[in-house]
Formats: sequence, C-alpha cells, structure tokens
Amino acid sequence: MSTTRIMLGFFAVLLLDAPARAQDLPDCIDPQTQMEMSYCAHADYEDADKELNELWPDVVAAARQSDEYVAEQAKSMGVPTTLEALRTAQRAWISFRDAQCEYEAYEMFGGTGQPMVGSLCLARLTRERIEVLKRALEAR
Repeated sequence: MSTTRIMLGFFAVLLLDAPARAQDLPDCIDPQTQMEMSYCAHADYEDADKELNELWPDVVAAARQSDEYVAEQAKSMGVPTTLEALRTAQRAWISFRDAQCEYEAYEMFGGTGQPMVGSLCLARLTRERIEVLKRALEAR
C-alpha cells in the first residue's frame, strides 16, 4: 500500500476523531504530540498543493501562448506541443513525487511518524515544483 494511501487513511481517522470546533485543531506553530505533528505536516502539504493548483492555470496559459508560435512546427516534426509536453512532465512529476515520498516515509516504516515523514516530503517536493514552474513563467 502506498504511503499516500496510508496517509490518507490516517488523516481520515484523524478527521473523524477531530473535534468539531476549529479552535480545538492542533497548534501547528508548536505541535507537541505525534498526531499533532502528523496533522500539521499534512496541513502544510495541503497548503502547498493548493498553491500549486492555483499556479497551474497560469502555467497552462503560458504553454498555450507558446504554442501559438510552435504548435504547428512541433506537430509537423512529430513532437509534442508545449502544452502536451507540460502535461506529460506534470504527470511524471506527480508519479515521481508520490514514489519518492513513499520511499522517504519508509524511514519510519510502521511507526506513528511514517505519515508525517511522507507529508513533509510531499510538501517539500511540491514547493520545489512550484519554484520550477514560477521560474518557467518568469522566463517567458
């Protein structure tokens, strides 16, 4: 079972057991228990994923704009358009990210920290991807 699925299962249980009031959620500035640390690591990943998803339309728009100039030539050469290459790269990156984080989480295999390590990895690699995509946008 992948770490992503393990983490999702862990957080489903955590959310089912979570208090109904927002003020009862863990203090992610200074989490004290493993459950709080895992919750906060996952929340950090969710924030990074949200930021990536907010950036994505701009990246796609830039690829489409690039394709205004290169799509016909790319097609005639039998190579992907900018947008096609971007989507292929993003799918490959997601597969890499998930596999890498599953691997890194094995550092704590079977322990209560395994979901936290996986989430920390997901957040880190997602933020790295955001920076790559932002640099690509700035270069256009």
